[in-house]
Amino acid sequence: MSFNHILYTRWKIALPLWTIICPIIGLIMLALAGSMQGGWFAALLGVTLIAVVLSAVHHAEVVAHKVGEPYGTLILALAITIIEVSLIVSMMLSKSAGGETLARDTVFAAIMLILTGIIGLALLIGGLKYREQVYIKQGVSAALVTLTAISVLTLVLPNYTTTQPGPVYSNSQLLFVALISLVLYGGFVAVQTGLHRDYFLPQEALGDHDDIHAAPPSKSTAISSLLLLLVSLVVVVLLSKKLSPTIEGIVINLGAPKSLVGIIIAAVILLPEGMAAIRAASRNRLQTSLNLALGSALASIGLTIPAVAIVCYFGGFEVTLGIDSKSSLLMLLSLFTISLSFSAGRTNVLQGIVQLVILATYLFTTIIP
Repeated sequence: MSFNHILYTRWKIALPLWTIICPIIGLIMLALAGSMQGGWFAALLGVTLIAVVLSAVHHAEVVAHKVGEPYGTLILALAITIIEVSLIVSMMLSKSAGGETLARDTVFAAIMLILTGIIGLALLIGGLKYREQVYIKQGVSAALVTLTAISVLTLVLPNYTTTQPGPVYSNSQLLFVALISLVLYGGFVAVQTGLHRDYFLPQEALGDHDDIHAAPPSKSTAISSLLLLLVSLVVVVLLSKKLSPTIEGIVINLGAPKSLVGIIIAAVILLPEGMAAIRAASRNRLQTSLNLALGSALASIGLTIPAVAIVCYFGGFEVTLGIDSKSSLLMLLSLFTISLSFSAGRTNVLQGIVQLVILATYLFTTIIP
């Protein structure tokens, strides 16, 4: 009798065996990381990281199928963002080099990778496969207007305030921005889950009939997947932290700017939700894909900035939030083109190409500023 069969018959947990083993292997690799070093071990950590990411994607989809939309995508976005915040705060408290710009670099990289990378790939793949894809304009509009406001207020406005010189907020300004970030994100969640939940419910996709009408997993399976999802996300972040010195060494040896390290780490952290969003678009479920991507971008700012503000206020740290003029231009261009792309009610492959071109420009000008 197989282990999978035992799990299913005794506890009614129907999960592929590899999705259970991969997080456990990740924990074992983390335990060995303190005593083993070398290029081969770093490569093994990288392979383990990819396997755990794939496991996290599977568990996220199980949970999402059980609780339904938009709660499923909200759970994944919140879980990843909370762990991302924990990583940023822990590095700030350890007073690591560049800690004052860590929150800004991470949040900005996450926004750009989501808007131009994840959504760009989703639109490209969906456009190539289905020519056109539909979504609910009201839900996407609500997410974009909130994202535009919260992005500008947290990452651009600090460059123009005068109470404290430089691209930083004073303590009172930082607390105010933290409060309005929570208000904006809380308002969006209230609209998404209660007031206008129908704006975020995916329409039935013609090409994914079997997946939509499949029976939801059992309660025990969903709870197991939720726990394994949280473990997988923790392992992803901790493995990323272990790999960051190796990545930083490679970046420095290549002569690239150190800010590239933040982009790489943000990309790894966003892998689970990114893969889930792209997979949803490939199944002609663009609304689910956008719920994941835009919800994650909003959670990244709406939870990170308040957490960082509290740490800075009580810990006496200084945080730099303002991005430079080149980054501001690219972020505003991304928000502008995304808003135009989602103004017609249908998407096509060209809109994905445009976002991916902006992503390439962002990465290129980061390496060669």
